[in-house]
Amino acid sequence: MENEKLKPMLFTVLKGYNGKQFAQDLVSGIIVAIIALPLSIALALASGVGPEEGLYTAIVAGFIISFLGGSRVQIAGPTAAFATIVAGIVATKGMEGLALATVFAGILLILMGVFKLGSLIKFIPYTITTGFTAGIAVTILIGQIKDFLGLTYPAGTATVETMDKIEAIGKNIGTLNYQALIVGVVCLVIQIVWPKISSKIPGSLIAVIVGIFMVKFLGLHVNTIGDLYVIKGQLPAFRLPAISYPLLKDVAGDGFTIAILAAIESLLSCVVADSMIDSKHRSNMELVAQGAGNIGSALFGGIPATGAIARTAANIKNGGRTPIAGMIHSICLVLVLVVLMPYAALIPMPTIAAILFMVAYNMCQWRTFVHLVKTAPKSDILVLVLTFVLTVVFDLVVAIEIGMVLACLLFMKRMSEESRVRGWKYFDPEDDPEGTDLKDIPKHVRVYEISGPMFFGDAEQIAEISIKDFTRALVIRMRGVPAIDATAMHSFEQLYDRCKKNGVQLVFSHVNEQPMNTMKKDGFVELVGSENFLPHIDEALKRAAEIQ
Repeated sequence: MENEKLKPMLFTVLKGYNGKQFAQDLVSGIIVAIIALPLSIALALASGVGPEEGLYTAIVAGFIISFLGGSRVQIAGPTAAFATIVAGIVATKGMEGLALATVFAGILLILMGVFKLGSLIKFIPYTITTGFTAGIAVTILIGQIKDFLGLTYPAGTATVETMDKIEAIGKNIGTLNYQALIVGVVCLVIQIVWPKISSKIPGSLIAVIVGIFMVKFLGLHVNTIGDLYVIKGQLPAFRLPAISYPLLKDVAGDGFTIAILAAIESLLSCVVADSMIDSKHRSNMELVAQGAGNIGSALFGGIPATGAIARTAANIKNGGRTPIAGMIHSICLVLVLVVLMPYAALIPMPTIAAILFMVAYNMCQWRTFVHLVKTAPKSDILVLVLTFVLTVVFDLVVAIEIGMVLACLLFMKRMSEESRVRGWKYFDPEDDPEGTDLKDIPKHVRVYEISGPMFFGDAEQIAEISIKDFTRALVIRMRGVPAIDATAMHSFEQLYDRCKKNGVQLVFSHVNEQPMNTMKKDGFVELVGSENFLPHIDEALKRAAEIQ
């Protein structure tokens, strides 16, 4: 299959590449870089690192992921999904811990791609991705309230966990800086109104420019990036993180979370992009690229990266159709880093907060959330709401773990409810097109029909099959059983033992491929006798009638 090739999309699209397409990719790459500039800085600050780390990520990871990626149009860089996780790792394990966790995640992503696990992402339920996405949006919004309102916290205030942030906001609301609030509100309004005026220049960039002018020329007492961070306008330098077994053991869980989240978000972004340009991405190659991009980012002082849906969509809208556009976006950001980075010190913190408010709003999918709550089955709503609450109250790791376990348990419960073991006395001609009531069944023959997959969640139903004193043959009709597992197989073995003890012969009708293979492998077919496995119910009844 085309999308299963471990071949970067760049090498495929270069075959028919021409000057016209390069011109489109160039324009699109520049525009995406303009969009990525304020976002990369804002997301880096939300992640608890310096502004230049955000650009390092967009430059290094962005270039590598476009170069090696399995999508024509994917733009990668720092994203909101990682902000709270990264902030937590930086606060507890420092930049060394983050770098090691990101490298570990990169290696996991490459292995996922090499072993063709790209298709497994579809097994993560939509309710879980919607729940944690909305939860991340809320945590980002809560994390930016401090800067938006210009609050001042006493030294030593704990603000790593979301609940700590809410408590700190409540205790220090009296330190509200009205000048900061004015700057924040103006920047927020600009981002809401600007798209109606022009779609060419992003509202976030206009908000940054207006924010700088307000603070610089109106003499407002508002914190800027330069007040809180040391700005370095230099190119990223290679640095190998310190590797030790205790530290690796400490960050392995974080690395696993980063890998899973990067895989989910980048492949979701690819799917969205495919629908926009009528193309097909290579999911496994994309995972390898994400892994290489994250390792590169960590080695050059960046933070975790993934495919960014908003930037990818902007790339498509502006004519980008090959990975060249993504590579141009990274090169443009290098120029910005070297030339314009000192001016980033002038950006007010409420402006950054306003940009992140818009990021949170755009990613929260509240309409989808509300629609699911109104229309989904109760079990799905439970998974959705629980994942959302756990993401906000605890963190994403806990949310995904508990959400997945709960979703799997509910799925198994639903499947077991679909499985039935019924005696023929419950069937009538309407239920059974073969008209079981017309079949001449001797008194010593008992017939049961099993439907649905038989697995550990419902295998005990096999134990409920009853036999009378006068029963000499038990026919098990399995045309409606697509699969059985080891637990169901064990239940069949117990049924055989019970039948043998009571002098009853088991006869099977229409056993499908997977159950048949399982029974053969188990030695069950040999035990029962291959002559007692028949392809059709009529033949099975004929065989049963012969048994006295």
